[in-house]
Amino acid sequence: MTSITFLIDDRVVPIDAGETVLSASLRAGIPHAHACGGNARCSTCRVSVVDGLDHCAGRNEKERALAERLRFAPEVRLACQTTVSGDVTLRRLVLDQTDLEIVVASTSASVEPIGEERQLAIMFADIRGFTPFAESLMPYDVVHALNRFYDEMGRVIAEHQGRIDNYMGDGLLAIFGLDGEIQGAASAVNAIAAARAMAAAVERLQPYFQNAYDRRFDIGVGIHFGDVIVGAVGMAGRRRVTVIGDCVNVAARIEEATRAVGARVLVSAATLAAAGAEGDGWTAHRLVLAGKSGDFVLYEMPGVGRVERTS
Repeated sequence: MTSITFLIDDRVVPIDAGETVLSASLRAGIPHAHACGGNARCSTCRVSVVDGLDHCAGRNEKERALAERLRFAPEVRLACQTTVSGDVTLRRLVLDQTDLEIVVASTSASVEPIGEERQLAIMFADIRGFTPFAESLMPYDVVHALNRFYDEMGRVIAEHQGRIDNYMGDGLLAIFGLDGEIQGAASAVNAIAAARAMAAAVERLQPYFQNAYDRRFDIGVGIHFGDVIVGAVGMAGRRRVTVIGDCVNVAARIEEATRAVGARVLVSAATLAAAGAEGDGWTAHRLVLAGKSGDFVLYEMPGVGRVERTS
C-alpha cells in the first residue's frame, strides 16, 4: 500500500489511488490547514516534499496557477490537489494559528516569492573615512551628504539592473539579478560593471564634497556570486523581498577585506568565473576572511585606483 510519511507529525498514513494528500491526512486525523476548503484558492494546505517528489503527479491547472503566482519551488505542493503513485515523505508548512495568519496574509497581499533558491551577485559597499568626515559636520549635513552619495550610487546600481536592498549607516547592500531578465551568471557581469561605474562616480563626486565640506572620501566594494534564498521577509503587512544565505555573509567579508589590501573593489573567484573575466589584469590576493574558515582568493579590480590600507 502506498503511504505518506508526515515528518513533524511522526505519522505514516496510507493513501488510496487518486486520493489527494489533504484527503488522506484529514482522514487520519492530522490537523491539516485548508482555509479555502481544499479548492486551490489559498495555500494553507501546502506541504514540502522531502522525499519522493517523482512519485507526485504533476501539478494540475489550478495548482499550477497558484504555484506560478506565489513562485513555489518544485518541492512545495498543494496537498488539496496532489496525488501520489508511490511512497512520499513530506512536511506540513502551516502548523498553528500564527502560521495560518502569516500564510493567509502573504497569499492575499502580493505576488512576492515565499522562498526560492537563486544564484545571484551580492555587493556590499562602504564609504571610507566617513566617520571623521561626519564628526566635523552638523547632523543635517551628515544626512544630506549621505543622501547625495546614495543617490549617485543608486543611479549607477539601477543602471546595471541592481537593487539596493539595505542601507547600513555609511554602507549599502545591493543585489543583482533579483529583478528583470538579468539573472544567474549575467548578474555577476552587471555587478562588476556597476562597481567600476561606482568608482568613477566617486571621482565625479570628489569636487562637490571638497567644495561643500572641504573633505574627501573613498569607497570599498566587495562582490560575491553564489546561492541565496530569495523571499519576502518581515512582519505581516511590512514584508519586503530580500536575500538570505552564506553568499551574503561572504560578500560582506570581502568588502571588509578591501581595507586590508587597499583596494577599491574586490571580488571573489566565483564572481570572476561567472562573469568570464579571468585574466583581464585582476590582481589576486590570498586572504583569511573574518568568521570564515580557510583562505580565500580575492581579485582586485584593475583601473579603478587604490585607497589607503587600514586595519
